[in-house]
Amino acid sequence: MTGRLVSAMTGAAPSGPPRDCPLCPRLAAFRDEQRARFPDWHNAPVASFGPPSPRLLIVGLAPGLRGANRTGRPFTGDYAGDLLYATLLKFGFAVGTYEARPDDGLALVETRIVNAVRCVPPQNKPEPSEIRTCRSFLEPELQAAAEGAAVVALGRIAHDSVVRALGFRLKGAPFGHGAEHALGRLRLFDSYHCSRYNTNTGVLTTGMFEAVFGRVAAHLEDAGALMAARP
Repeated sequence: MTGRLVSAMTGAAPSGPPRDCPLCPRLAAFRDEQRARFPDWHNAPVASFGPPSPRLLIVGLAPGLRGANRTGRPFTGDYAGDLLYATLLKFGFAVGTYEARPDDGLALVETRIVNAVRCVPPQNKPEPSEIRTCRSFLEPELQAAAEGAAVVALGRIAHDSVVRALGFRLKGAPFGHGAEHALGRLRLFDSYHCSRYNTNTGVLTTGMFEAVFGRVAAHLEDAGALMAARP
């Protein structure tokens, strides 16, 4: 990724849910509760972060209550963001400095981050119906990704939602940390979610997480060379 410029916002970005999205009543009610308790927080569906036609699309689970739900930017303000953005900076998928706030000036390089569920769920556990409903906003994100793009799914829920959104069967693309699946014009890379729980319990180490992004970087270099060689 060395030497690449930060992608410009060319074309229209996929549209997300409105601030007062009513599609999931349980999530809307929880959102309203948080607005009453913390009126200065974002407390709304969290929009994607990054250019609209990325070569790398990262799919998380849902906004954290005191992270993205508070700040309004994916993975910003909690430990998961500390590990994710440090890794993106290390591999050249981001430039600037991550300071856990949406105005820190951090920019993503040919990379976009989205959540499978856009609103914070109670106890960080979305219900199956909410995941299905929000998939209507994930599908255009996947369609907008560049030819040969890499998709990193952080956790099983993100993985399953990506596979289903692309029209494939879960049986043919099982989740596993470090697993890779060719899904049409995109390639899916799986990782355990970079939550504090997973890292504190040793389910996910920094080395394991970085290894996934090392494979992503290698894939994108190969894909770029193939695209450049086409007549």
